[in-house]
Amino acid sequence: MGEFATPQVVVSKCLEFDACRYNGEMIPNKTIQRLSSFVNFIPVCPEVEIGLGVPRDTIRLVDNNGSKELIQPSIKKNITGEMHKFSERFIKSLQEVDGFLLKNRSPTCGISDAKVYTGAEKGSATKELGSGLFAEVVLSHFSGCAVEDEGRLSNFTIREHFYTKIFTLAAFKEKKRTQKIHELVNFHARQKFLLMAYDQKSVKELGNIAANHERLPAERVFEKYEAALKHALQQAPSTKRYINVCEHVFGFLSSGLHAGEKAFFLDMLERYREKKIPLTSIISILKSWAIRFEEAYLLRQSFFLPYPEELVEISDSGKGRAYT
Repeated sequence: MGEFATPQVVVSKCLEFDACRYNGEMIPNKTIQRLSSFVNFIPVCPEVEIGLGVPRDTIRLVDNNGSKELIQPSIKKNITGEMHKFSERFIKSLQEVDGFLLKNRSPTCGISDAKVYTGAEKGSATKELGSGLFAEVVLSHFSGCAVEDEGRLSNFTIREHFYTKIFTLAAFKEKKRTQKIHELVNFHARQKFLLMAYDQKSVKELGNIAANHERLPAERVFEKYEAALKHALQQAPSTKRYINVCEHVFGFLSSGLHAGEKAFFLDMLERYREKKIPLTSIISILKSWAIRFEEAYLLRQSFFLPYPEELVEISDSGKGRAYT
């Protein structure tokens, strides 16, 4: 349970890696600092890659009859084509990737909060918020991967979902490289309760794919499983779904518990439902009982620890909402 695959994550280079922002600064980021021991980062600055200097004049997204263009107002230069060409080339160069961690509000890397202006001139009004040009290409090619910006990861729920997704996808890809069906079956068995929390219907679907009743080639089985897995992990679990899984695990253990322990757990579960305690409090109780009763099947479940324990941090800005 203590060993994790190493996720491959593309990151905006100005976050912790290089002083390449338009103003010549680098942005320190605690999340990236914590992840650095567990993740292989692939830093990129799309603006520098197309030849813009550091520091550089501001660029902005401009609406042109419903189409977004990237303009450098100071010299009235349209760099839309250059950015599209680089983005496509960079995306195609990636061998394997599990997630993206991009700079928010950026006209190139912003996922959903980049300002789109009515014109390139100074003082032009903001028409809407949207995706930066590089992020737009990322979302079109890697919609199933974990794609977030650094601002939203200050929200505990969003951050936990991002961590869970990149480490689960990385673990799957380790099995995929073997092209052995029995490795996929073992992977699915270990993810069962975690998948129940995300999408209960997917557990059966993914189980059927792994069982390979159609006797498909291993390559095709892994392709089908990967697509269904990414779909299952698309949205973070709700409190209700987590409670359902916890009750399911409790059912495995309840016969060995006395009445007082059962009552205590159900009270704690209600407190979690009311958002008075974190989910980790409930999971810790269940895991301690699984250890006590030597429930090997439960202890193998990634649900108890879907990503390295060192990354667990309860702090929460309260900001940010999951994408729909």
